[in-house]
Amino acid sequence: MRIGLLTEGGYPYATGEARLWCDRLVRGLPQHEFELYALSRSAEQEEHGRVVLPDHVTRVWTAPLWAPADDGRTYSRRERRRFADSFKELVRGICAGEPEPEAFAAGLYGLAELAREQGGLYAALRSETAVRAVESGCRAPGARRSVQRAQVADLLDFVDELERLLRPLSLDWYEDLREVDVCHAAAGGIAALPGLLAKRFFGVPLLVTEYGVQLRAHYLEHAVDPPAPGGTGGTGGTGGTGGTGGRGTAPRPAVRALLAAFHMRLAAEIYAKADLLTPGNAHARRWQERCGATRDRLRTVYPGMEADRFATVGEDPDCGDPDTLVWVGRIEPAKDLIALLHAFAEVRRAAPDTRLRIFATAVVPGYLADCRSLAAQLFPDEAADAVTVGENPVTFEEIGGPEAPSPAHAYGSGRVVVLSSVIEGFPITLAEAMLCGRATVSTDVGAVCEVIGGTGLVVPPRNPRALADACLSLLRDPERAQRLGAAARARALELFTVEQNVAAFREIYLQLLARGPARAEGGTPFEQPPEARVPGHWTSPTWVGPGADRAVVPGRGAGSASARTEGATPPGAQTATGTAQGAHAAGATTPGGQTAGGQTAGVQTAGGQAATAVVPSAQNPSTTTTTATEATV
Repeated sequence: MRIGLLTEGGYPYATGEARLWCDRLVRGLPQHEFELYALSRSAEQEEHGRVVLPDHVTRVWTAPLWAPADDGRTYSRRERRRFADSFKELVRGICAGEPEPEAFAAGLYGLAELAREQGGLYAALRSETAVRAVESGCRAPGARRSVQRAQVADLLDFVDELERLLRPLSLDWYEDLREVDVCHAAAGGIAALPGLLAKRFFGVPLLVTEYGVQLRAHYLEHAVDPPAPGGTGGTGGTGGTGGTGGRGTAPRPAVRALLAAFHMRLAAEIYAKADLLTPGNAHARRWQERCGATRDRLRTVYPGMEADRFATVGEDPDCGDPDTLVWVGRIEPAKDLIALLHAFAEVRRAAPDTRLRIFATAVVPGYLADCRSLAAQLFPDEAADAVTVGENPVTFEEIGGPEAPSPAHAYGSGRVVVLSSVIEGFPITLAEAMLCGRATVSTDVGAVCEVIGGTGLVVPPRNPRALADACLSLLRDPERAQRLGAAARARALELFTVEQNVAAFREIYLQLLARGPARAEGGTPFEQPPEARVPGHWTSPTWVGPGADRAVVPGRGAGSASARTEGATPPGAQTATGTAQGAHAAGATTPGGQTAGGQTAGVQTAGGQAATAVVPSAQNPSTTTTTATEATV
């Protein structure tokens, strides 16, 4: 089976929690062929590089959402009229006080059709026509009150951000996505937009997995009182805010209302059209149901973690200091370490020998400084005698240091693990603590109660007194803490392992393929073998002609379509990299069959001129890297 995996800011990049579960899924299903379609959020993310991909990943397409996307394409009068009509429908669906999903869908798919036939939408989406359409939608009768007073600056900011959000409509992925058997979006929002179009135009079954609901993440990121720079983390953030002021900066009220309406309408469309939705927990499932998802298309699949990494600590209940509380995670305002420090002050009054060890996986520098300052005020350094150096009972450490080279060592340093968050989706650190057999004290946010399931203590958020009382009850009763830890480990091994996650998706893929609808062209899955494919180009204008095989539209640079393409060629297939008039024609194939390693073969470019293609040798690995830049058509 061929799976098209759609990601945004996660896999196959080298950082991020979303990267981990996708990598485990791909490696756990070697019997299937995966093609990766990744949207990157920033240049820094791409500079970190990519993870090493297994052999059954046969293709990687990437497209940056952060780079300029001007393709130099200007529309004719007829095309401008088509754009104006579709864009007005899209804006009407966004601005209307009462939901108008039909108008939003008609506008979205109309713009996609235009991009498919005529090329990218960059210039049109940033044109005066687009700004005036948004202004008319905000002033129209029945428009939401929050957008009726939008000023010119608000309109320009929203149009700028909307162009970035709609860039997936102009990508050159869709002629390849039509050939996959299942599109699997690793997140909602714009990450699922290519799969939504493949479902609409080619009938490809669409599966959407959300471990962090994108709509909820957008609300949190664009809150009236924004968090410190760096956002709230989690497995499914939405990236920067583009023209609205940058990450961590709240846009003006009218812009915030317009963006929220767009994400709400897009989420509703995705939930309505997806063949199956797999939320990572009941908390995410409730969000999806509230946005229109029906229960018959929902199936909860918990994220999978590598239990073997925590086996040594989990199987040794006596390891760790019984008088030590442990906190592990990203140090940021959403984790509410301020409340934890005040709670620990209450704990120290009742149990003076207790210590608190805070292990950071990542930090927001300003918030870390505030926490260190508060810890120094609440807990002056203590010394055993007149000649001993004083120590603070609260320590701030990093995972990977000499005392905690891995998360398992951090969790194993104490007997009780604390989570004090005020905002949480699926608490990964809590599940890891359970795998380590630790007793836990957590705040009742997000999916915490669902994950704990009675194997730990849960208290209200922003309540230091309740948090302190729960910690003291476990510190004073080691046997109870040990029983809770053993029960927590048993629950985690049953629900949160890689094996159960991979088994669930293996079954889901087969179900979608078995009951999937017929393709829009009347085809069926497996009708053509992979080597029989003739690559096309979603954004090649109709005037290019049939000879344009992966030629890029004139004026389109690396920032507007697929910035880089990496393909691991399966046995028997061929990959060639052509150069036409100083530019690469990505995806060109040799017309004369297989060529000896290192030799060149003639390739016909879109303009009818000969180019040179290099075919990998048999000794050379079959992974080829190409850069899609401007080619003469």
